[in-house]
Amino acid sequence: MTRHSREAFSCGVESLDTYFRTKAKQDRGRFAAAVFVLAEGSTVIGYYTLSSYTIHASELPAELARRLPRYPNLPATLIGRLAVDGRHQKRGYGEELLMDALKRSLANTREVGSVAVVVEAENANAIKFYRSYGFIQFSDRPDKLFLPMQTIKEMFGE
Repeated sequence: MTRHSREAFSCGVESLDTYFRTKAKQDRGRFAAAVFVLAEGSTVIGYYTLSSYTIHASELPAELARRLPRYPNLPATLIGRLAVDGRHQKRGYGEELLMDALKRSLANTREVGSVAVVVEAENANAIKFYRSYGFIQFSDRPDKLFLPMQTIKEMFGE
C-alpha cells in the first residue's frame, strides 16, 4: 500500500488543502466521509470525499420534486470536497475525479438510496465547473448544487 504525501498537496484553496492534510484521515477513520485519492506513486494529484446527505424536498424544483417520493427529507450523496493539486490542474483530472465520484454514487444506490448528488462549491470557479456538467443550483443557495441520480444514470447509459 502506497502512502500518499499529503503535506505537499496544494490546490490553491486553503480550506481544501488543510482538510486533506489534517482532517481527511480522521474523517475516514470516524466514518464521516469516504476519501478517494488519485495519485501517481506517493504524489497526490487530487482527491474527493463522499458522504450521506439529506435534501429537504422543498429545496428542489417543483418539476423534479413531483417525480420523487413524497417525503419531507430525501436521501442524497454529498461530494463534500473535490480538489486537484495546482501542479496538475487544467489536465482533465477534475473531470476524472468528478466522473469517478458520480459513478460510485450511482453504484452505491443499489445498496443505499440517493435521489441526487449534492455539492457545496467553494467559489465561482467551482460553481462554473459543476454547472458545466449539468449540476443545478439550489434557488436559495447558489453555492449549493445538485445533479439528479436519474441524470447520472443516463450519463453512464444505465
